[in-house]
Amino acid sequence: MNEQSQPLSIDANSTRRDTGVLPYQSLTALIRDGEIIADPPIVSQQVQPASIDLRLGTTAYRMRASFLPGPERTVEEQITNFGLHEIDLTGGALLETGCVYLVPLLESLALSDGLSGVANPKSSTGRLDVFTRLITDQAPDFDIVTRGYRGPLYAEIFPRTFSVIARTGTRLNQLRLSRGTPDVRESELKRLMQDQPVLDRDLTERETSTLFRGVPLSVDLAGVGDTDLVGFKAKPHAPLIDIDKVGHYDPIEYWDPIYRDDDRSVILNPEEFYILASKEAVSVPVDHAAEMVPYDAFTGEFRAHYAGFFDPGFGHADVDAAGTRAVLEVRSYGVPFIIEDGQLVGRLKYEHLTDIPDQLYGAESGSSYQRQTLALSKHFRPWAT
Repeated sequence: MNEQSQPLSIDANSTRRDTGVLPYQSLTALIRDGEIIADPPIVSQQVQPASIDLRLGTTAYRMRASFLPGPERTVEEQITNFGLHEIDLTGGALLETGCVYLVPLLESLALSDGLSGVANPKSSTGRLDVFTRLITDQAPDFDIVTRGYRGPLYAEIFPRTFSVIARTGTRLNQLRLSRGTPDVRESELKRLMQDQPVLDRDLTERETSTLFRGVPLSVDLAGVGDTDLVGFKAKPHAPLIDIDKVGHYDPIEYWDPIYRDDDRSVILNPEEFYILASKEAVSVPVDHAAEMVPYDAFTGEFRAHYAGFFDPGFGHADVDAAGTRAVLEVRSYGVPFIIEDGQLVGRLKYEHLTDIPDQLYGAESGSSYQRQTLALSKHFRPWAT
């Protein structure tokens, strides 16, 4: 959920860890020491509390299809094999729905042996339904940077609902680096939930028994706040969107509102894109990070929230942000699917940080989504209720 951060304003009393997700100050040290490399140099706004924003380079390649290079090939070899044509991004260029693009990023890595990474689309990217994944040379998986990786980074971009304009320097995805294994064990997660307001409700006995899969989140179809608005459905054939414009677009041209019905349910139609909100308020303690499990086959034939890390301090009372909902980007898989108010739609995976960040996620410094309830991406003007 990274956008901007605010200075640390709480007492940093936690014990430092040898393993975990690297915080702000560690990322700035990696930039200084040449393990994260960029031309032009990285700007301060790219470094988030527990991740770094990645920038598009000067050229996009229209590809025949999505791909992974596999252990024997570089990405550049695959561009030669499957690229259709080059697009100059320096002045801005149109990326059309239904097309696959591959963009070399301005950042590259020269990681030491103990460091690895995971990438994720930025929250604003996900809320536009622009599917973005990181690829590295010899990669067997999307969005994974193997331990000690040294080489270039690439973004695969697949706009699915809105055609967009992007340019050199546009930030669509983000990278989180870790030392060792950052995962929070089930026993640790149970203690964390006892000690911290991770959710604003108690778990049921059944939910507690499945906590090893993550903290459960349900969908709010009763109406957010004092309205009966429960979500938005993207309009087909909407105007294009310039990704670098903030608060610019009239949402009525792009979205149809969804209001509460008597059944408090929504039918998710295949090939349509929805913005909904969690019923629970979410909190990420300042010495942890979190990520939504993007797809859980046990919850149904749909995918909820496939973009955005949850940064340390998100929704947390220590930064005066208690009560922040998770906004969900939702798509059904191939079949119409009914979701009902309170239905489980996703799980939060929590991870340790090696230390409390020198900066935390917060709205005062320009963050778009702290204290959110039901919110479209930052590109749109507020919805008039």
